Amino acid sequence: MRNKCPACTLPIGNYRSRIMERVVTAVVVPCPNAKHGCKEKFSYGKELAHEKKCAFAPCYCPARNCNYSGVYKDLYSHYDVKHRVTSDNFSCGYPHNACVSVREGLLVLEEYRDGPLVVVQSFKEPQGVCVSVNCIAPSAPGVVKYSYELSYSRGGNNMTFGSGEMNRIRKVSFETPEKDFMLIPYYHQGEVNVLKVLNICIRRVVEEEAEEEEEEHEDEEEEDEDED
Repeated sequence: MRNKCPACTLPIGNYRSRIMERVVTAVVVPCPNAKHGCKEKFSYGKELAHEKKCAFAPCYCPARNCNYSGVYKDLYSHYDVKHRVTSDNFSCGYPHNACVSVREGLLVLEEYRDGPLVVVQSFKEPQGVCVSVNCIAPSAPGVVKYSYELSYSRGGNNMTFGSGEMNRIRKVSFETPEKDFMLIPYYHQGEVNVLKVLNICIRRVVEEEAEEEEEEHEDEEEEDEDED
């Protein structure tokens, strides 16, 4: 086992007690997010792996000076009630013009239908401004996925960047991302502190996946009919 506990994989030293290992393995513990509604239970040590993909993992409000955290759907409701005036609305599948302040570095987009919250961030770097797009949600099965496409135009020059699956985060980070961003050179910008001609189109990935699954199901039914 290379000096690792078989139950939780943490380091244990050179001596093992198999009796205690069996006792620990037999212990059943609730998910750390039980207080938020998760009903899953696990053998001791297994809950850590589940927590990373738990749909009830708390997400944190992106509004400045707000300490609210909760299940992602509750967060959407909280933001809509408490911070609606500071957000910008969008509709999935439709392009949206966003005005991003480089100085503030943060723009929150809220879908018209009870979420999600999409965070557009800008980071000033020596080469230009990095623009990233993230959805505030846990990386859990069953949580809706989104794709996006960014475009920036000025003086007849166009830049585009997109992702087939938007990154999901539970808390906003103000560190420059290492990947998945669009770099806009300073010479390609108008006002230094505002990106006015930034266009974003957000789509639901699950809708596309559902269509593909439906087509696959229809193909399977046709194959079964042919076999009969």
